[in-house]
Amino acid sequence: MNLYLLFSHNLTPEQIQDAQENWQVKNFVALPEDLQALWSNIPPELPCLHKHLQTLYDWLKQNCQKGDLILIQGDFGATYLMVQYAWQAQLIPLYSTTKRNVQERILPDGSVHTERFFVHQRFRIYEKID
Repeated sequence: MNLYLLFSHNLTPEQIQDAQENWQVKNFVALPEDLQALWSNIPPELPCLHKHLQTLYDWLKQNCQKGDLILIQGDFGATYLMVQYAWQAQLIPLYSTTKRNVQERILPDGSVHTERFFVHQRFRIYEKID
């Protein structure tokens, strides 16, 4: 099973383990550098994203097989469009769910230092409404 990564970060060890154990992923497929830059830097001034994403659609069409997994997280509008594309291409779109942990420390001056960190819980399929 392949997991294609439309994702702006590196996978954590927990995400890799989850994908391998629970989704039988054998290959993690990152975008080529130019497409990764395109995905990670969606211009906020664009009124429409469909045309901007065309090279990603084309690359996925050339590389993915029916039933492959695709992790899609990023710009909300681009994510929405790519999830639609994934379903049309008979791919399985996933996203990572996390649990937020917060630690607070009172500093010597009385101020509070808050640290937030997120821990991977599971991958979830983007659901379709039929």
